Amino acid sequence: MVVTMVVMASPDEAYVLCHTGGDEAVSWVERVHPETLETLATSPKLAGGPAWPGGVAVHPNGDLYVVFGNHAHRLNRDLQVSASRTLPRVRPYNSFVLMPDGCLVTKDFSGSRPGSERVEPFAPTELVVLEPENLNVVSTLEMPEASIARLSADGNAVYIVGTSALWRAHWADSRLTLDDFKGEYRRFTGQTFGWDAVLADGCAWFLDNGESTHKFAGTLRGVGTATEPLHLVRVWLDSGRVALTEICGLPGGVVANPPLVDTARKLVVGFDSGNGVIAGFRYDETTLMPVWSHEQNHGSHMLLYPESGEFVSAHHDVERGVEQVVVRDITTGREKARVDTGSPIQSVVFPACGTRRDFYWCSMLAVNRVSVESL
Repeated sequence: MVVTMVVMASPDEAYVLCHTGGDEAVSWVERVHPETLETLATSPKLAGGPAWPGGVAVHPNGDLYVVFGNHAHRLNRDLQVSASRTLPRVRPYNSFVLMPDGCLVTKDFSGSRPGSERVEPFAPTELVVLEPENLNVVSTLEMPEASIARLSADGNAVYIVGTSALWRAHWADSRLTLDDFKGEYRRFTGQTFGWDAVLADGCAWFLDNGESTHKFAGTLRGVGTATEPLHLVRVWLDSGRVALTEICGLPGGVVANPPLVDTARKLVVGFDSGNGVIAGFRYDETTLMPVWSHEQNHGSHMLLYPESGEFVSAHHDVERGVEQVVVRDITTGREKARVDTGSPIQSVVFPACGTRRDFYWCSMLAVNRVSVESL
């Protein structure tokens, strides 16, 4: 069983997305007690397909939507399935974004999967729009190139990190259309593709050198093959202008997840999982300056608590064979708390904030609830 992510439908309703592995994987959703994590209910097994971490969301209509493998499903809060859809391509579809009108936009994953050889060349990605009632396909759009990253959205604008550029599509009149925006970030020989983008302060922020994540075997430390140092990529959404900033200046970098942006403090946190470095940068309208850096084997999404300026990351302790969650101050990088999760592997998936000054940490083999007593 693989645990991907947790969503909170209400303070007392926590749902966990799980799946199996392989080319004919299935997924399911469990409702768990928000404090003890005891399983309270389980959905039927949901048709999936080629395994890659998918996604679950609580829709504004109150239902749960799952995209995993090449299938999408709608479930009510009692975990009964009301609609399912087979997606057009026999590839994994890596999660989705919700449009203001409730439609789902998803895409096929064009990259290499663990245990497989590198896909060469990467095939162009196709965006697919599903209406929320019955999950009928209402629009598709083939991109100019492949995309390994997950989608990002701002209103009706969908941003796609391709293997060489950031692209933008607009959802209007039941159609997705690509505009002339193009943020070309591949600048160097030895630089590889980018992962998920964070949209903040008029920019898209993401990390490059995403190639070689399919070599993950419990950790990303040491698996990177890029000869160009890993960069924090900043793309201005009004112009497509691109700035690249090195995380640590070392070759062999690799990531599978996005940076963290604090718009109130004008700080962004990037990392390099291949070299085990996490770093903070201060930004203004035009520049980016390094503020702090630490050795830390981080691989997953991070969590920001904007009022306190605390953020949650992880450290995979290779010698002890356990992952820890680490709380730092985003301004100074100072460590404030650290605790073992019990997971023997590095998380490369998705934590979630709770509602009781707690959070949920998923590491594929386990899910933990971590609560704060004092800092």
